[in-house]
Amino acid sequence: MIRTLLFLSCIALSAPAADGPRLFYSKTFPGSKPPYMEIRLDRAGRAEYREAADEEFPIAFQLRPRETRVVWELSEKLDRFRKPLESGLKVARMGDKLLRWEQGQERFETKFNHTLDPDAQLLHDWFERMCESAILQADLERAVKYDRLGVNQAILRIEAAWDRKRLVGVDQYVPLLKRVAANSSYLNMARERAEKLLALFQTEEGSEAGPAGEGRQ
Repeated sequence: MIRTLLFLSCIALSAPAADGPRLFYSKTFPGSKPPYMEIRLDRAGRAEYREAADEEFPIAFQLRPRETRVVWELSEKLDRFRKPLESGLKVARMGDKLLRWEQGQERFETKFNHTLDPDAQLLHDWFERMCESAILQADLERAVKYDRLGVNQAILRIEAAWDRKRLVGVDQYVPLLKRVAANSSYLNMARERAEKLLALFQTEEGSEAGPAGEGRQ
């Protein structure tokens, strides 16, 4: 993926801390698009998304505080992945998932295709939403830079994901949406949708102050 200097600087600022604890999630599913995805997340909510383990320039984004708290609490409920999660049931292959907790030389991990553990199912869904959200950000960035007519469709996909409650770390979209909303060279409908999403994201940010468990799941 093509990266601008600004985007590279954002990566440097947002990269997960190397010295603190970090969560790692990956899914390998040959034949799917993409066939490999991974997320690295630190305690501060700084995340990186890659489609290859050795990808040099990942998509970096920031989870909001409540999102970060929920993900890390789920990892603790799962005893930092010290126990197996695979159900062992004969079900269709849905991709090989790996969850890992690491800090320095300390590392615990577990792999599964299918799990019946409700906390593991919730955590898996959180990581899947992180991957989906990062892919949508990359699509919007490409459209904003190279395909002005495609910007409206990219924003529509983000809006649809929001309606399905699939978005996390929505602040990653804000700079691009502001750029679209303020530039008359984009379609009016794209600008209007950008403004709508910016207002929704701002409203959601205000709900972060609510009690744990409240807000958008």
